Amino acid sequence: MGGGEIAQRAETNRFPSPRPSSRHAQWHWATPQAQLILSTGDLPSILRFYRRVHGMNQTELGALVGYDKTYISALELGKRALDDVGSRRRICDCLELPPHVLGITDSADTDHRAMLQFGESTVRLAEIARQSGHASEAVSELWPLVARLEARIDDGHTERDVLHLLARARVGLGVALGNVLPEERLATAAHWTAKSLEVAEYFQDRGMTSYVLRMHGNELRKANLRGAAVQRLSRAAATAPDDNAQAAALPLLARAAGALGNGELFDQVMRETDDLLSHVDHTSLFNPFSLHEIRLRGLVSTGRTDVAMRLVERSPVPTTVVAPQWRVIELITVAHVQLLAEDRSGAAQSLDTAIQEAAMQRLPHQLQRIVRTAGTRLPAQHAAASQSLDQIRSEMAA
Repeated sequence: MGGGEIAQRAETNRFPSPRPSSRHAQWHWATPQAQLILSTGDLPSILRFYRRVHGMNQTELGALVGYDKTYISALELGKRALDDVGSRRRICDCLELPPHVLGITDSADTDHRAMLQFGESTVRLAEIARQSGHASEAVSELWPLVARLEARIDDGHTERDVLHLLARARVGLGVALGNVLPEERLATAAHWTAKSLEVAEYFQDRGMTSYVLRMHGNELRKANLRGAAVQRLSRAAATAPDDNAQAAALPLLARAAGALGNGELFDQVMRETDDLLSHVDHTSLFNPFSLHEIRLRGLVSTGRTDVAMRLVERSPVPTTVVAPQWRVIELITVAHVQLLAEDRSGAAQSLDTAIQEAAMQRLPHQLQRIVRTAGTRLPAQHAAASQSLDQIRSEMAA
């Protein structure tokens, strides 16, 4: 199955609404209190906790796990023990617990751990693929992982590590879709990043919440939901637990503020960004090259074309850590400024390179930016970008 087909499926298909057992109020095994109880492996404590969360009496719990009230009472008081693997396995299955919690290390527990390890690796490698200009491959890897994790949550297996993994996989899928979908369908990318907010906020993990808000806000900006983007990205910066997390959020907030036309906020955030990045090493995401593009676009969007024209000549040389798509983004922005400065030759050269790279990396959104930038003033580049865009669309529809 190709990346385009999977991207379409991710847009049009929707998982069924979670059953009540998988909603956040029932994520009982993911709470800090549950983590402490599970870490002890103490069956009486686990049974009492389960009954308290679900409002069950001992008779109801006994009916669930196949014992009578007297036996459940004896288990909770520690007067009886479950020493055989079969009984402990049944308890785990009924209470939807990973089997290692009760000391079971059979094939089912091995499968659970293997799933988590595979999922962690998939999310990590998908991000590398996306940053390397292979977003379609990232979508192809993340789509089945998200589907598998969603199905597990729907079945009531709401362990903390599974929920964390699902949140990160949803974000990764949304961001990758934001690269491979055309503008008119970018709301789908924002939809997938938004699906992680509930998990992130439930855990009250500032780092995770800031990360999800940052990625979601950026996808909202790309979908032209600019006010919402500024709101989410402002929260991401405010929630950031340290300078590195804030350094990741502020440049994206500046981009959104510029897109919104809020020059005062754009200038303020760029000053904060410059100050922060002067003593924080965050070049893996925002180096001088990508920050130059953010500054140029923000200046143009907030009506300061003359300043942007002076800056365009001072474009820094990209380093090896610049993601390929950033080069395309920067070239289009530079071409826009060059056209404003009546440098049609320079703009045509910038767009020719951008078209070639965007077509090779399959970036429909950037090709659409090229079409708008070229307009009627650069008909050859307008036609070439349109042709490449049509080719990608026909492949996605196949």
